[in-house]
Amino acid sequence: MTEGAAWFASAAGFAVAMSATPGPNNALAAATAANFGLRRSLPMVLGVSIGFPVMLVLVAFGAAELLRGVPEVMLVLRWVGAAWMLWLAWQIATAAPAATGMAAGRPMTLLQAALFQWVNPKAWIIAAGAIATYTGGTGGLRREALVLAAMFAVAAFGSLLGWAALGAGTARLLRSPQALRWFNRVMAALLVLSLIPVVTG
Repeated sequence: MTEGAAWFASAAGFAVAMSATPGPNNALAAATAANFGLRRSLPMVLGVSIGFPVMLVLVAFGAAELLRGVPEVMLVLRWVGAAWMLWLAWQIATAAPAATGMAAGRPMTLLQAALFQWVNPKAWIIAAGAIATYTGGTGGLRREALVLAAMFAVAAFGSLLGWAALGAGTARLLRSPQALRWFNRVMAALLVLSLIPVVTG
């Protein structure tokens, strides 16, 4: 295997693993599909699939250095993100169960899901790890960052679609409002647990 092929395989594996593991985006995708249905969850899935790669490229091209130069901005982003995620967890945990796809309110829009990446602690950890590990080689920073972003776009879309399908399927199995309420609470708990890197970092 050539050096380029080895880099590609390793980076692709990293993108798939990081996209598939539990975190705020996947918990939101599952909860959204459970409450609003798979079709109405697609804008949220697309928003994350576009928003995170854009964030990764901007971090690679200097946004991280700019933010590190003003630590107060990072601190505000961290706690605003934590507060927003707690609010989202509360909304999920207290959502009134309804027939699948018929919940009150509306799911996160494409733009909201894309912007959510900037206050998502897991997104920052993954972006920083990807840039530190998979750029700076012979391919050049810009090219490698763009290839990484494309990998994450594909991996995130597939993973989020899977989590959304799991949420929608679970909602069909949990026919009683009480069972769906408990599913929502579990998803809310996963979202809160994902805040640990924020409050301990």
